[in-house]
Amino acid sequence: MTRGYLPLLLLLSALWGSSYFLIKVAVEDLEPSVMMCVRALAAGLMLLAFLFVTKGVSWAATQLRAAGRTTLVFGCLNAALPFWLIAWGEKYIESSVAGIAQATVPIFAFVIGLRYLPHEHVPPIRWVGVALGLVGVAVLTGIDLPGGWWAVAGTLAVVLSSVSYASSGTYAQLRVRDTPGPVLATGGMLVGGLLLLPFALFQLPDEAPGWEAVASVAALTILGTAIAQLVFFHMLPLYGNRRISFVAYVMPVFAIGYGALFLSEPVTAGMLVGLALILLGVALGSGLLLASRRAKTAEEVL
Repeated sequence: MTRGYLPLLLLLSALWGSSYFLIKVAVEDLEPSVMMCVRALAAGLMLLAFLFVTKGVSWAATQLRAAGRTTLVFGCLNAALPFWLIAWGEKYIESSVAGIAQATVPIFAFVIGLRYLPHEHVPPIRWVGVALGLVGVAVLTGIDLPGGWWAVAGTLAVVLSSVSYASSGTYAQLRVRDTPGPVLATGGMLVGGLLLLPFALFQLPDEAPGWEAVASVAALTILGTAIAQLVFFHMLPLYGNRRISFVAYVMPVFAIGYGALFLSEPVTAGMLVGLALILLGVALGSGLLLASRRAKTAEEVL
């Protein structure tokens, strides 16, 4: 399992990291609601077909019916709302900035978990991590972003999407016990797409989008959503949520690389400082550094 962990982690990071570059290309021709409605519905239908083929129509229908109320909330928090916020934000900021801002998910997951999940004593160092992460966001929004205050608003919209993702994870941990991950992903995507559909219908483009936008949405749907969901839920029972959370460290690197390679986005010192502070905050706030230190101490004792 250890040998397979790193390739899968890099694959998941590459898939999710590509989303920001693809969204940036598509948002030039498509409104966020239209793009993300297509993304969610198409990915949901692909995942549904996967369930039908691998588990059977009867099993999939029964599971989705049983998880109906759960997928309604999950689809809003894990698809419709964050999808739209990220796409709206990328109308005003570069894709690499969005990827960095999205790395705050584990920090908000920790804060929300303190309120809604049972927890042990929280060392002060973890609160230092939360503070560092928020300082990183402040640095990111305070750098000389093209677009002025609209760029600040776009960055904060992506940060707010991180809060939504963190909330969906906490909700799933609290409410979901027997629902298989692929079922939750399928129902969530379908519900998310349906929630965005009324807004998308009012914002349809006046003319057909260019091939770059169409290709980007297709890649975003297939790679960054459907396949990425299957990889994530394949890894979850094998390695656990804590080890998968390391994706927060690797994904921004891919996002920055894609933006620089395909969109010629600059990589500035301010962006790197903000990224470093956010990732250090994630390491401290999520307890990853503390866990690594305890594991090393245990090994030395043994």
